[in-house]
Amino acid sequence: MASISVTLITGRTLDQGKALETGKFIAEYAEKCAIIELDPQDLTKLGIQPGSNVKVATPYGEVVVKAVASSNPHPGVAFIPMGPWANVVVDPNTYGSGMPTLKGIKAEVTPTEEQVKSISELLASFSSKPVEVKLGGGSGDPQSSEYVVNDVVCPFCGCTCDDIQVTVKDGAIASVKGPCALGTSKFLNYNKERVYKPMVRKGGKFVEVNYDEAIEEAARILASAKYPLLYGWSSTSNEAMRLGVELAELVGGVVDNTAVVCHGPTILGTQQVGVVTATLGQIKNRADLIIYWGCNPLYAHPRHTVRYSAMAKGKYVEGRKARKVVVVDVRPTPTSKIADLFVKVEPGMDYELITALRMIVKGHTIEVDEVAGVPRETIEKMADMMMSAKFGVLFFGMGLTMTQGKGRNIEEAIKLVQDLNEWTKFVLLAMRGHFNVTGTNAVMAWLTGYPYAIDFSRGFPRSNPGVTSSTDVLVRGEVDAALIVASDPASHFPKRAVEHLSKIPTVVIDPRWSPTAAIADVFIPTTYVGIEEEGTIYRMDKVPLRAKKIVEPPPGVLSDVEVLERLVARVRELKLKAAQ
Repeated sequence: MASISVTLITGRTLDQGKALETGKFIAEYAEKCAIIELDPQDLTKLGIQPGSNVKVATPYGEVVVKAVASSNPHPGVAFIPMGPWANVVVDPNTYGSGMPTLKGIKAEVTPTEEQVKSISELLASFSSKPVEVKLGGGSGDPQSSEYVVNDVVCPFCGCTCDDIQVTVKDGAIASVKGPCALGTSKFLNYNKERVYKPMVRKGGKFVEVNYDEAIEEAARILASAKYPLLYGWSSTSNEAMRLGVELAELVGGVVDNTAVVCHGPTILGTQQVGVVTATLGQIKNRADLIIYWGCNPLYAHPRHTVRYSAMAKGKYVEGRKARKVVVVDVRPTPTSKIADLFVKVEPGMDYELITALRMIVKGHTIEVDEVAGVPRETIEKMADMMMSAKFGVLFFGMGLTMTQGKGRNIEEAIKLVQDLNEWTKFVLLAMRGHFNVTGTNAVMAWLTGYPYAIDFSRGFPRSNPGVTSSTDVLVRGEVDAALIVASDPASHFPKRAVEHLSKIPTVVIDPRWSPTAAIADVFIPTTYVGIEEEGTIYRMDKVPLRAKKIVEPPPGVLSDVEVLERLVARVRELKLKAAQ
């Protein structure tokens, strides 16, 4: 049977983003995530038609997914959307950064007659606990009133667009005006796959309990653990995060956030060399050169280009016609189609390309014909565009953070921007994913001095990514309990990390059921920040915003802050009792 070798990359897509809000346990989510995009030439080499099943094998695992034809040519490069199926075959090694290697993985693709597993079947294949799916739906108390809320902050991605109009009817969101497809899916599907009663696993099965019993069991698990993990936080409020840090200190565990699987390396690079940055407002009004490196905002942050960057009309720059746009990526993307210059870099060779650009900016000569698969003439053209800009910005995504270069890639990108400031004004900004992951890093840094991977096991905060990061302590099997808040690591962590998570007592605090909840021991339902509860969040450029409450929460359902306050109080009581 024919097989091909490819370089595997993972990432977000528009369909994947919409489907995860519609519901992870419905068929549509698997249809959008359990796929591999292959170049038509590679499909021909395999002797299969689009829609055929293939087995993807790497040194870290193998998974069956459906092959689809890519609309953009990239022979030898395969793409699987981020999600549970991709996690089976990605590299769990973080190489001292906390970030698993989720891009640039060597893989073998082979046609197969095996079927694609559902998400429940996939989890069950390596979970130590029975996988249970508890799906609810509906809304709060029906009301006859209809009203409109203006200037709502969107709680989906790091853009946190704050110009959304929401119409509420009969106690639920009826329509929205202004958000992208991802934001629309978030607002209109927030009530999907919800469970409104706390659950505790008894005799291997979940049973409904009241909040008191669920919090008591959660407190018992955390208070008795020797080295627990407290992970997530990036889809809740800053107010809840403060309590999370307090709880981590009480139990002597690791508190970490979703930056560990997106922009943790960005933080490491920034700590090494500093950063020249700006707000999105400054960029919108002044930037005449926009560079997107290792990111695809038209899929991951759909309003970014229209509201803040390439196509936005600014005070001093008259929109797209007055701007130049450069896209650097390992394959053509929808965003590359709007670019004046598309630079196709070899997978895992971003560092070399950035270094070559620095050489030209510094007045040195490149003596080879190409660097990282990019012709010297193209590199010189890009450098000239950067040096001649009045105000340039480099937006970068997980194409830089997820490959083996990790924090070193970011260091070199920052140094490039610093070099360019000897010629003109140039800034750099990370394309943050979860809507409040930037706030998570800020709050944890205020309280502990460190933005992620914070260890309290010695009674004081310390951080050593690669050692104290959540992915690493799970992969090494070091933690003996976990609290997951407003996150779903079972859908985003490498398989080896999820395997250990399924072995230890796990508490999940979240508005909706998730694959992580399905392998937990305690599930405590809460309200949605930015929909049913207000709270402070941070935009990707570190501008604080106040997320609004739009609708009343379901009767009796508590907020993250209320649950965490009660959990902190009860853990403190148990710890004092144990010390006496």
